[in-house]
Amino acid sequence: MWLTPQRVFYAGLLGEPSRHARGCLIVHVALEGLLTARVGSQAPATGEVVVVPPWVPYELSSGGRHAIGLLVEPETVRLDELPPLLRGCGVVDAPALADHVRRCHQRLLAPGALDALSPADFDPLFFGQALPSRELDPRVLAVLERLWREPASGVSADDCAREAGLSFSRFLHLFKEQTGVPFRSLRSWKRARSLLRYAAGAGNLVDVALDIGYPDASHFSHSIRQAYGLKPRDIVAGSRKLRVVEHRAAA
Repeated sequence: MWLTPQRVFYAGLLGEPSRHARGCLIVHVALEGLLTARVGSQAPATGEVVVVPPWVPYELSSGGRHAIGLLVEPETVRLDELPPLLRGCGVVDAPALADHVRRCHQRLLAPGALDALSPADFDPLFFGQALPSRELDPRVLAVLERLWREPASGVSADDCAREAGLSFSRFLHLFKEQTGVPFRSLRSWKRARSLLRYAAGAGNLVDVALDIGYPDASHFSHSIRQAYGLKPRDIVAGSRKLRVVEHRAAA
């Protein structure tokens, strides 16, 4: 897994996730066999590539045990200006992309290949170009940079509004206007996303839950199942052989 503040590449076990929704754009690519997906209100469909827009509930299964996932944080891109393929929803006909991503995966298996990359290499590597970046109000960007840097901090909207020099209501309005997502929803997703950095080396899950900002194991388990369709212990168990390379946001 290659983990950056704004992108994720994952190649590993898929598990048997229940219906769930993530706060990111996801491109799933089959590694073995084909993928079967039910995205939003669509009927189940089967293919090599599945595109899931942010916050859309879906279920996914595979003819094999492993699959690839490419995650793009939507507040960083102009969603309506993405390449047509990435604006899709559900199973898409993209054999060239599937072959390309699988070839990238093989290249990244080479010793040191991931270590030689920077976050700026992600989009050109997998998508052939830098995705169109979203222009953000500096006050909103400062909040996002804090969430990317400290996803478990539990920073409140009150604190962010005060630091931005805005009223509480004005901050919430500006944040949603700029990012397309309510502040609390985005903060919740970033917290759930931060589990990924612990996936391959997690010890006591109660300690992990507290480390990433959950008040107790119950809240942790519920939130993770909503975001991934799997229990935290199943994610950790399926990630024991996973190699994780992380590029963290600059302090």
